[in-house]
Amino acid sequence: MFDLAPLVLAFPIAGVLLNLLFGRYLNERWISIIGVAAVAGAFVVAILQALALAASGQHAHLALLANWIEVGQLQAPWQLRIDTLSVTMMLLVTGVGMLIHIYASGYMHGDARFARFFIYLNLFITAMLVLVGGDNYLMLFVGWEGVGLCSFLLIGFWYDAGEPSASARVGGEPQAGAGNARAGRKAFVVNRIGDFGLLLAIFILFWQVGSLQFDAVAEYFAAQGAAVGGLATVITLLLLVGVCGKSAQIPLFIWLPDAMAGPTPVSALIHAATMVTAGIYLVARSAVMFELAPVSQMVVALVGATTAFMAGTIALAQYDIKRVLAYSTISQLGFMVAAVGLGGYVAGMFHLLTHAFFKALLFLSAGSVIHGVEHGAHATHAHVDAQDMRVMGGLRNKMPVTFWVYLIGSLALAGVFPLAGFWSKDEILADAWHVGMVEGHWHGVLVYALLALAAFSTALYMTRQIILVFFGAARSEAAAHAHESPPLMTAPLVILALLSVLGGLLNLPGWHALGTWLEHTHEYFHTGAFNPLVAGISTAVALAGIALGYRVYYLAPRTTADAADQLQPALGSMFGFLRGKWFVDELYDAVIVRPFERGARSLAFALDWDLWHDGFHDSVLAAGFRTLAAFLSGPVDKTVIDRLFDGLAGAVRVLGSRNLQRVQTGYVRNYALGVVLGVVAVMGYFVSRSA
Repeated sequence: MFDLAPLVLAFPIAGVLLNLLFGRYLNERWISIIGVAAVAGAFVVAILQALALAASGQHAHLALLANWIEVGQLQAPWQLRIDTLSVTMMLLVTGVGMLIHIYASGYMHGDARFARFFIYLNLFITAMLVLVGGDNYLMLFVGWEGVGLCSFLLIGFWYDAGEPSASARVGGEPQAGAGNARAGRKAFVVNRIGDFGLLLAIFILFWQVGSLQFDAVAEYFAAQGAAVGGLATVITLLLLVGVCGKSAQIPLFIWLPDAMAGPTPVSALIHAATMVTAGIYLVARSAVMFELAPVSQMVVALVGATTAFMAGTIALAQYDIKRVLAYSTISQLGFMVAAVGLGGYVAGMFHLLTHAFFKALLFLSAGSVIHGVEHGAHATHAHVDAQDMRVMGGLRNKMPVTFWVYLIGSLALAGVFPLAGFWSKDEILADAWHVGMVEGHWHGVLVYALLALAAFSTALYMTRQIILVFFGAARSEAAAHAHESPPLMTAPLVILALLSVLGGLLNLPGWHALGTWLEHTHEYFHTGAFNPLVAGISTAVALAGIALGYRVYYLAPRTTADAADQLQPALGSMFGFLRGKWFVDELYDAVIVRPFERGARSLAFALDWDLWHDGFHDSVLAAGFRTLAAFLSGPVDKTVIDRLFDGLAGAVRVLGSRNLQRVQTGYVRNYALGVVLGVVAVMGYFVSRSA
C-alpha cells in the first residue's frame, strides 16, 4: 500500500485543477463535491499508509516522486516520507480538513467566488501535505511557503470588504490591521520574518551536514553528539524564529487574530489542523538537534509558556466571538510549544491532535452562530456586527445543536475531565512539573506556573463566551430572530464534538497508544508518567475558572449590548489594558510601522520627488537636454547643417543645369555614338584586364 502514497498529494491537486478549469461552468453542488472528494481521497490514502506502517512494524518508508534538485553536493529529491509522525499529521490534516470542506459547502453558499474558495482550500491542503510529508528540509520549506501563500489568499478572500467593525475598535479607533486585505498582507509579511529564520537554519544545515535529508541530518548530529552542541543551538534558535512566525508565538503572534478576517472555514482550517501546527511539527521533526541544545529548549519552553499566558489574558476582554477563539488558539499553541521545548514531544503532539478537534469544532460552531445571527439581522433589517457577543444572548433555545456542540468544545478546551483536552493538557503540565519539581530546573517551575494561569484564563473566558452568546435574554433583534444552521453545517460539528469527547483515548495513561506509535519515528519520543497531583490541580484550576465565570457573568447577566463588562469593575484599568491586547499592535505600529511609513514617504517624496525628480531630473537632466537641443537645433542645425546641404544642392543644380544639359541634344545619332563609345570603353577595359 506504500505505492499509493503519491495519491495523498494527487487527489487535492486534482481537486484544484478540476475546479480551476471547469469551476466556472459548474454549480455549487458539483464544485463542493469535487473539493470534498479530493480531500476525502487523500484521507483514505492516509489511512492506508497508517495501516501499511502498522503491518510493517512502523518502519519508515520513502516514496520517490521525482528527482528534483541535483546540483553538486545538493541532492533534494521530491520524496514523501511515510513514518508514524508524518502519517499522524496527514491523518489530521485530511480528516479535519475534510470536515471543514463539508461545512464550507454550506457556509459559503451563494458566494460569488464559490469555486475560487474551494480551489484555495484544496491548494492549502496540498501545501500542508507537502510540508508534513516531505523527506527533507527543502521540501518542507516549499510546503511551509505554500501554506503561507494560501493563508494570504484565504485570509484576504473577501478583500473587497472588511471595514473595521465595532469589535475591532478600541476607544472608537480602528485597530492596527483592521480590514480584510490588510489582514492578509499582515499575515504574509509577519510570516516572511519567521520564514527568514527557517531559511537561514536550512542554509547552515546544508553547509555543515552536506545534506538536507531528515535521516542524514539525524545521523550527523547523533554521531557528533555534544561536539556540535553550539551548532545545534544556533540552528534550533533560528528554527524557533520560524516557529514563532508560523505558530504565532511572541513576538510574531500579531498576525493570527487579524486572520479572523477570512471566512470562518478558513479560521478553522488555519487555526486547528494546518498552518499553525507546522511549527510544532518542525520542532518534533528536529528533535535530535533540540536534544543537543538545552539553551534552545529552555528558550522554546519559556516563549511558549509566556505566549500561552499573555494570549489567555487578552482573550478575557475581547467581544468578537472569533477573536476570542483566535487568542485562545495562540494560547493553546503556547502550550504545545512549551511542551516540545520541555522535551515532551508526545505531549505536544497529543495536544496538537486534540486541540485540532475541539478548536475546529469551536470555530465552525462560531461560524454557525454568526450565520444564524446574520440571518436574524436580514430578517429584521437590523444593522449589527454578527460577530459581536454583546449583541447576542439567548441563542441556547434558538440554536440547540450549535449550543450543545459549542459547550462540549468549550469544556474540552478548558480541560474538564474526561474530555480530550483534559488528558492532553494534563500531560503538558505533568512534563512541566517533572522538569521543575523533579529535575530541579527553574524554568520548569516558571513554565508550569504560567501554563496553570493560562489554563485558569481559558476556563474563565470560555465560560464568559458561552454565557454571553447562549444564555440570558437576546440583546438585539438579530439574536432574537436567529435560527439553527442547516444539517450540512451541523453534521461536521457533531462529528467533531464526538472527537472532542473521545480524543483522549489516543494516549490514555497506562495505554499510551500515541506515544507507542510515535516512538518509532524518534527515540526521543516518550510519554511521561501520569501524575495524579498535577491532574487534580489542573481540574481544580479549570473548575475555579468556570465557577468564577458563572458567578461574574451568569449571576449578574448583561442586559443591554452597550453595558459595561461584568469583569471590568474588578479589574479596573487592567481590563482596558487587556481589551487593548496589551497594546502590542500599537507598540509595533509606533516602533516599526509608522517609522517605516515615514521613511517610505521620505524616500518617495523628499529623495525621489524633490531631490531626484525636481532637483536632478528637472534641473540637471531636463534643463541640460533642453539647452543641448536648442544648441543643436539652432547654431548647429540651421547655421551649419542647413547651409552645408543648401550649398551642396546649389552645386548640384549648377552642375546639372549648366553642364549636363549640353549632353541632352535630342539627336538619336549622338545617343547611339555615346552607346558605341561606352561599349568600346567596356570592351577595352576587359581586354586590358585579361592581358
